[in-house]
Amino acid sequence: MLSSLQQFILLKVLERGDRVERNLFRVFYKTKKTNQKYQEEIITKSLMSLIDREMLIGYGKRTPHKWFVTHVRLTRLGIKKAVEILEQKQIKLPLK
Repeated sequence: MLSSLQQFILLKVLERGDRVERNLFRVFYKTKKTNQKYQEEIITKSLMSLIDREMLIGYGKRTPHKWFVTHVRLTRLGIKKAVEILEQKQIKLPLK
């Protein structure tokens, strides 16, 4: 089960195409009152979780202690999951 932020990330990357900067994902928090420091931590954890689930490929910088993800790209599994999310969000009209 994916969180609403993870679904948002997959849909935005699918919408944009190839590599997407992580700054784009801050739009998710525009209406929410969350401290910016916590926003970055939550986005990073969501990105890492999606990378671990093999839905995203992360690009960035490596230090001796940590990875800093700057860009992400969808894998085939990520594209498949994003399309499933899109299909679920479509409104079905009650036609007679």
